[in-house]
Amino acid sequence: MRTPNLTRYAWLSIAAAVATIALKTMAYLLTGSVGLLSDAVESLVNLVGAVMALSMLTVASRPADEDHSYGHSKAEYFSSGVEGTLILIAALSIVVAAVRRLLAPQPLEQIGVGIAVSVAASLVNLAVALVLVRAGRQHHSITLEANAQHLFTDVWTSAGVIVGVLAVAATDWLPLDPIVALLVAANIVWTGTRIVRRSILGLMDTALPVGELAAVKAALDSHLNDGIEYHALRTRQSGARRFVSLHVLVPGAWTVHRGHELLEDLEARIRAVVPNVTVFTHLESLDDPASWEDQLLDRGQPGAAPPETGSGRP
Repeated sequence: MRTPNLTRYAWLSIAAAVATIALKTMAYLLTGSVGLLSDAVESLVNLVGAVMALSMLTVASRPADEDHSYGHSKAEYFSSGVEGTLILIAALSIVVAAVRRLLAPQPLEQIGVGIAVSVAASLVNLAVALVLVRAGRQHHSITLEANAQHLFTDVWTSAGVIVGVLAVAATDWLPLDPIVALLVAANIVWTGTRIVRRSILGLMDTALPVGELAAVKAALDSHLNDGIEYHALRTRQSGARRFVSLHVLVPGAWTVHRGHELLEDLEARIRAVVPNVTVFTHLESLDDPASWEDQLLDRGQPGAAPPETGSGRP
């Protein structure tokens, strides 16, 4: 279950975005650099993304209810998807501004002061990004991780812009500034595309990562030598929550109590190796032919490939 105090990280991101917008806008006004302007625009996107993150973390923290029996954790994917889309829009605006400046170059002013202000803004972003990425990994929050990656991109973007401004100052070749801005836009597009893709995969109930799926199978395979089999293994992610379901096949002579004890042990083993996981198990008899007919998502559906299985039987 998502804890409400994760929203404090979103508030931290909002504060950082407001501070960096003010600093980078000041740097642009001092220098007239379109590269620094592109940096300020991305920080504006950071602010919108942080506000969206705050709202979605608030929704995701709500407990399960009658209309949302599996909780509200998927709300985080909306936040990261919106942030990724905003990043792409920001990249487009940067391209427009850079092309205009490329066609009509303008000299830069007060470069030293502008760069100093931009460096200060980058340090703010770097500090907050480090906090967010640690919290995102600790709490398995895609919203915080996406926000952190965006801020890290902002830091590298600022570094590139500063290099461009210094290059203009050193060479007096004015087109360098908009060229760097275009490179910044390309980097932003890459980041935005990755965030949107990850959000879409989450909304499509993508299976657990390879490492976590391998851990689940290892926990289950430890019982295969005991004459026990499993099939219909399915996994999915929903924000920080993971879901695992499977059918466990035991000898028909087993009592319900013995079978139940086995399932309790298997579920505990899976919970020990995968964080925030909900496990659904279904007990079946090895001796009942019907047990081998329900491996598909829709029982009896012709022509469909069976899901993951731990059974050696056809």
